[in-house]
Parts: sequence; structure tokens; C-alpha cells
Amino acid sequence: MRYMLLIIIILFSINVLFAGKYAGDFLEIGAGVRSLSMGGAFSAVADDGSAIYWNPSGIAQIRHTEIGLMRAFLYQGLANYDNLSIVQPLPNDVSIGFHWTRLSITDIPIFSEEHLVGTVDQRISFPWLNLPATPDGYFSSIDDVFQFAFAKYSRYELNMGWLFFELPIDLYFGANMKYINRSLYDYTGTGIGFDLSFMSRFDLGEITEQAWLGDLSLAANLQNIGGTTIVWDTDSEHEDKILFNTKIGVALMQPMEKYQSKFIISTDYDYVYDGTFHVGFEWIYDDLVSGRLGYYDSNFSSGLSLKLYQFILDYAFVTNALGYTNRIGLRMNL
Repeated sequence: MRYMLLIIIILFSINVLFAGKYAGDFLEIGAGVRSLSMGGAFSAVADDGSAIYWNPSGIAQIRHTEIGLMRAFLYQGLANYDNLSIVQPLPNDVSIGFHWTRLSITDIPIFSEEHLVGTVDQRISFPWLNLPATPDGYFSSIDDVFQFAFAKYSRYELNMGWLFFELPIDLYFGANMKYINRSLYDYTGTGIGFDLSFMSRFDLGEITEQAWLGDLSLAANLQNIGGTTIVWDTDSEHEDKILFNTKIGVALMQPMEKYQSKFIISTDYDYVYDGTFHVGFEWIYDDLVSGRLGYYDSNFSSGLSLKLYQFILDYAFVTNALGYTNRIGLRMNL
């Protein structure tokens, strides 16, 4: 089974050297631990460092320095997946952030065809003519994505008319630039892409005059505006294009003061390819412990977080057709 998975992964990697609409599929794995345990329904929540991936405008909510780390072993341990995020708030309700993602597969065996003898039919009839199981060497497949984000927060008083009142709305605007570097065997592909995002949040209690109601958040993230082109250093200078995607999200943040807790219900929809629906749920108790559930594209996820002083330890379990994944992360608020 491990070799079958390795073959599938290699085929997906080699796919980037040929024309195909899934050239940037590695970017769909998603960043962070908490966000994935909510099924990737995070663009309208976006209040930790992984927001640089899901909705960069959300980092304007972070008003302290935050560093986040994540590691996951994908496809039954055949691939390593790592994230690093840093968010730094600045004056005037501005935040900037950096996010690095790496997907790496090492020790991929090479079997040279130079040693083949006979025809295909002859090798079928006489198995001893086939190559031995000893590889001639090994190579790696490494995908790196570096994202640089900027976000700004402002508050707008929406005039509801003389019979009503002015409704305060929190507005967040963000953008990021991404640099992609892909390495496969002796070839390298590079590209630059851009995302633009927006999020708004308002108090439902203000509108309904029901003080117990929480906040409603609406978000949109335009990923790879105009398409992101990856150019390979092959003789033909082959190009792969990562498709433009519109990600929209809605989230309800509802406090439960009687129980010293709050819960979040969120949904996302990605329009790229045939469209993907995400839904997530999070229960937070006293800002110390939280539990989460999620669903997306026939996959389920769950997770837990524990806060100790300025450290938050995150865990996520995510199902996938190629094997279940455990993600572990650490966030530090400085």
C-alpha cells in the first residue's frame, strides 16, 4: 500500500510538467491546524496566523505578535507538510504577516530504463529480464510557498435611516503576494501570485435589539487574481497556470456567558474546479480549551486546543482518500 501511495503522489507531482488544470493542487491542502479541524471553513473567522492563507484581511484582528508552527505527515507518512506564520501588528490598525508552507517528499526511487533488455512481451514471458527492485538512485519533490500579507481595519457607522440608528460595522481589507518555488528531480518551477480579501463583522444584537445575540461575519477572498503562472526551467520553458478562485464565507460567533464560553459556526464555498463546500464548528470554554468539528468534500475533521499562558497547542484529525492525517501545531502570543 505504501508503494501504491508513493506512485500516486509521484504521478500528481509529475503532472506539473504537463498541461493540466490541477497544476496548483498542492495549494489546496490548506494551512494551519485549527482551520483544518473546522473543515477549512475559516475565511470568515480568520483570527490567527493561518488567515494569511484563508483570508489575509483577517490578520488585522490580531493586535499582538503571533508566531505559529505546524507539522503534518501526509499519505501515511510518505510526505511532510509544514507551516510557519508570523503576524506583527502596526500602528493605525494595520497588521502585516508572513507565511511559509512546504510540502516535501524525499527518497523517491529512480529506476533507469537504460538497463532494460528485450521487449515488453519478452519481459512478460521471462520475468528474470525485468529490472531488479534495487533503485539506481533517489530524488525529492519539494514545493515551497512564501506569502507576504497586509491588512487594515476600520469601523464604519452605517446610517439605517431616521427611524432607526447607526449600525457600527467592523471592516477588514487585506492582500497578499505569494512566491511559489517547486522542485522536482532536476527541474524547478517558479511563479508569483496575488490575493485580495475583505471581511465585515457586525453585532446582531444591535440590529435585533436582542442583546444576547453575537456577531455575524461575512468574507470574500479572491485567490490567484488573473491566474498564477508557474514557469519551469525545462527546455520548452513549460508553464502551468493555477486557476483563479473566489472563496466566500459566513460565520456566527455566539457568546454563552452563562457557561463562560462561546461557539462559532462557519461555512465556506470555493468556486474553483467544480466547487467545494466547507462547514465548521468550534466550542471555546473560558478561552482555555476548545473543541472543533468540520466537513468538506466528503472528508471529516475534528480537533482540540489547549491554552497555557501565552502558548496554544493545537491538534487536528483530518480524513482523506489517501490516508488519515494528524496535524499538530503551536501558536505563541508575544
